[in-house]
Amino acid sequence: MNFQMSTTAKEWLQRRREGVRSWKQFLNTGNVKLPLSVAAVGKRVAKNIDHFQSNYIGVFLVLMIFCILTSPILLVALAACAGACYIIHIRNIENKLHLFGREITQVQQYAAVGVASFPLFWLAGAGSAIFWIIGASFFFIGLHASLLEAVDENPENAFELEMEQV
Repeated sequence: MNFQMSTTAKEWLQRRREGVRSWKQFLNTGNVKLPLSVAAVGKRVAKNIDHFQSNYIGVFLVLMIFCILTSPILLVALAACAGACYIIHIRNIENKLHLFGREITQVQQYAAVGVASFPLFWLAGAGSAIFWIIGASFFFIGLHASLLEAVDENPENAFELEMEQV
């Protein structure tokens, strides 16, 4: 199967790979401290999400794989959809599909697979799986980002006020 990505997607993926921080630094429990104030939570979360963005994408992907592997019906539904798409791809290499004298394009065939697989995904509980993944990601990433002391956070500067010109 020939898979082609756009140059923008390749550049984004390359930046994410380069942006992955050390997992040892990411999971260092020595840096876990409660924030000193509520205002410090926002700054800490913003800094940690910016600093560990690629690691958080990895956490999201691990949670997604976990959810798919622990739901056998969803796994079967995804395999059936992927198998149908693969068959369409292979069949269109050899010859085009004609139905009632009209040629059915590959895009139309993929759309038909999408429409046909929607009830299968609904029965497999894909909607609840998606919301579980989103909720678990927000919880774990938010917890990590708020409790892990930011890389450039200095305890002496925690009580300084920042004034903005009005």
